[in-house]
Amino acid sequence: MRTRLIRLFAICVAVTFFTGCAPSAPWRQESFVFGTRVELLITGVPEAQARAAGNQVLAEFDRLHRTYHAWQPSELSSLNAAIAMGKPFDVSPELAGYIREAQAIAAASNYLFDPGIGRLIALWGFQTDEIVPHLPDETALKALLAQRPSIADLHLEGWRVTSRNNAVVLDFGGYLKGVALDHAAAILRRAGVHNALINIGGNVMALGTKNGTPWRVGIQHPRPAQVGGAALASLELRDGEAIGTSGDYHRYFELGGRRYCHLLDPRTGRPADGTQAVTVLIAPGATAGMRSDALSKPLFIAGKDWLPQARKLGIVAALKVGADGTVDATPAMHARLKVEPFDNTRANDR
Repeated sequence: MRTRLIRLFAICVAVTFFTGCAPSAPWRQESFVFGTRVELLITGVPEAQARAAGNQVLAEFDRLHRTYHAWQPSELSSLNAAIAMGKPFDVSPELAGYIREAQAIAAASNYLFDPGIGRLIALWGFQTDEIVPHLPDETALKALLAQRPSIADLHLEGWRVTSRNNAVVLDFGGYLKGVALDHAAAILRRAGVHNALINIGGNVMALGTKNGTPWRVGIQHPRPAQVGGAALASLELRDGEAIGTSGDYHRYFELGGRRYCHLLDPRTGRPADGTQAVTVLIAPGATAGMRSDALSKPLFIAGKDWLPQARKLGIVAALKVGADGTVDATPAMHARLKVEPFDNTRANDR
């Protein structure tokens, strides 16, 4: 079977919420942050406690969004302005930690994940709330590629950041939603909430269970009309696990019959076109959310080399929809999936 894309939603959880009995239905809160829909489901505590904890989570999401916005006034944009002028800049301890963490992930991925390519992202028109279809000027693109901007160009001494390359612009769009998941989990646990599902635009983390049963998320079929709305597959998330998807369907434009997505290959400066989507499942840990967000990007960009990239990054459970629509899964991921009446995933030996 050939598919074009894959999308992650908490489908089964949402169905249970709308059809379940009121006493056992999860308390639910929605918002719009990081340019995407955010959903929080909480069980096992009184509504007042759930609401208070949920409000703390959303406040933290808003703080992260405002503090590290790439193209609106923020600490991150101030750092980028200083880099452009060749000046040192003192950042907060938090931002210093994020830079160090992102540098380590970038190096481990052979810089297929590289938050230092913000100028490229802007050149393609993706650093905006409203995407206007257009191709970048080839001369400008080649000139920027020749400068080879990378997060590796940044040097941290304490909290002071300097750059050997003034073409570097940090954009944490492929990292921050995962960080927010980890922060949300910590906030909820401190508030006495141990059973919740946090969904930030398809980056999902589970805490505990839903009234004693595992939280179940669905991987939606990319062309639901072709299969009567059936899901591609679903899986149960264990306590502390996180799952994230990178796809060519969220931020993109079409021009001349071709799709151009926001996931750029730093090697070419152009949208990666060897993949429709990648989903990764990450084991529990303090940075499970961050890893679910950041590590799906290098697998997406790697295209046909996604399995070697997964091994290098220590990713055991992953699913990929290729550019030709074929669906592949690692054995660990395949074992966790409940495949719907049609089984169009195949396990890859690793």
